[in-house]
Amino acid sequence: MSKPARRRWPAALTAVLLVLVGAVVTLTGVNQAAAATAFVQRCGIRFCLGGKSFYFAGTNTYDLFTYGSGSGDTETQYMDKAKIDAHMTNLAADKVTVLRLWMFSMESWHGFETAKGVYNEQQFALFDYIIESARTHNIRLIPVFDNYWEAYGGIDRRLQWEGLSGGQPGRGQFFNKSKCPGCFTSYKNYVSYALNRTNHYSGVKYKDDPTIMAWELMNEPRYENQTPNENTSGTTLRAWVDEMGAFIKGIDPNHLLGTGLEGHETRYGFGGDEGNPFVYIHQSPYIDFTSAHPYPTESWANLGIEQTKTLVRAWINDSHNLVGKPFFMGEFNVHNVDRTAWFSALYSDFEAAGGDGSAFWWYSATNVDGKFGVMKGAPELAPFRTHSANMITKSGGVVPSVSLSASPSRTPSTSPSASPSVPPQSGPCTVHYGLSDWGGTFNGDVTIRNTGTAPITGWALRWTFPGNQVVTNMWNAVPAQTGNQVTARNPADYNVTIPAGGSLNFGFSATSVPGTNGIPSTFTLNGATCTKV
Repeated sequence: MSKPARRRWPAALTAVLLVLVGAVVTLTGVNQAAAATAFVQRCGIRFCLGGKSFYFAGTNTYDLFTYGSGSGDTETQYMDKAKIDAHMTNLAADKVTVLRLWMFSMESWHGFETAKGVYNEQQFALFDYIIESARTHNIRLIPVFDNYWEAYGGIDRRLQWEGLSGGQPGRGQFFNKSKCPGCFTSYKNYVSYALNRTNHYSGVKYKDDPTIMAWELMNEPRYENQTPNENTSGTTLRAWVDEMGAFIKGIDPNHLLGTGLEGHETRYGFGGDEGNPFVYIHQSPYIDFTSAHPYPTESWANLGIEQTKTLVRAWINDSHNLVGKPFFMGEFNVHNVDRTAWFSALYSDFEAAGGDGSAFWWYSATNVDGKFGVMKGAPELAPFRTHSANMITKSGGVVPSVSLSASPSRTPSTSPSASPSVPPQSGPCTVHYGLSDWGGTFNGDVTIRNTGTAPITGWALRWTFPGNQVVTNMWNAVPAQTGNQVTARNPADYNVTIPAGGSLNFGFSATSVPGTNGIPSTFTLNGATCTKV
């Protein structure tokens, strides 16, 4: 679709293999592993938070990173804290619970990366404050790492840094490793810098901050018109999504990851085949949810309300039944029609069809564009607020406050002595061990359930790896390893108690020798053998 010069469309792909190994856990409702973490997670085809399904109504404010003069003193001039806070206040008043926004720019003014590998501390400091303000207003964020389109530099700038030309269809070179290996490196370097950044207000790394709901790889990637078969196969774009997804998950296993796709495809009757088939791209094992960006009143789309409902239902159906993941309507809007009527009709049908999250384009602080801009007081925000209230009701009636208490970078100590003394014996327990294995590295996801009638206060879970696996990082628990024997203990100040009938979750990253990994045969909790589920 054609929008102001900020954005545009995605492209093709190749599959990399991930082996998801793990015992199946049978639960009623959503995955109860989510109950012990402040991070939004995926539980099958739903988002989940605090042990409950998490449905949300959100918006986009793509330019939030430009609030401030872009020069002068960092804290008082470069960023405009009052404007950021006022915008967050308006969003919260209109019941926005999730905000999608840009975390990219290669320009000199408010640039995150002003030259290849040159990261602007002042700009990242501004984004630090955006995160802090969002947490204060209980709004979760979906930052986007890069742009397929030319706005704010985008991948055209990365191609330029490698001596290549962008534009359409030249920017497809970005996703082809043989044509632009430097593009892969510069993207990874930027992402790694951002994920590992420590917020100078909170002291929490971005990769450890639950204020961030999810990351998106790129705004509307595509691999269009490179070769005839690529428009429908998606081979090259899928290979890029898999490689970047594995890279990101290796650094940050806490957060969800999306693609940023538009959902164009001739089989949906919406846009053309652009090298980014909805199902195949989203089947990447590193991607946690699907996305689409409907703009039905654009001249090339020309859809009415009922046709748009059918389109959105097709995405939801394919997302849930073919991909097996939640569906996020990451952008949408209409123009030159009764927007309030459209919002009312589409939101109510979205809820009825089981859509998981939405974010209209776009909620502005000032100077709204005449096509898609929405400001505080706009009449279409009334049906949006109703939609948000309905999504909150579906989530259990309340949106849990964002908390930093379970953030891995706030774990007080990596020494086993940080935990209270462990009782010698516990009641009955079950353990689910989920294994995501990439050969030389892997992630483990562990859920302990107390099936007894008394709480367990102070716990240590022990197991033996089947090979020479070595834990390199653990979150929501404190590790100790001798040889291939591992003990995970509760931290000193949270996750201390497992209530009767309750569960908690922790995870870890580790290294391995390819072909030697597997699920440990036995788990003991405070000396008692648990049942594997």
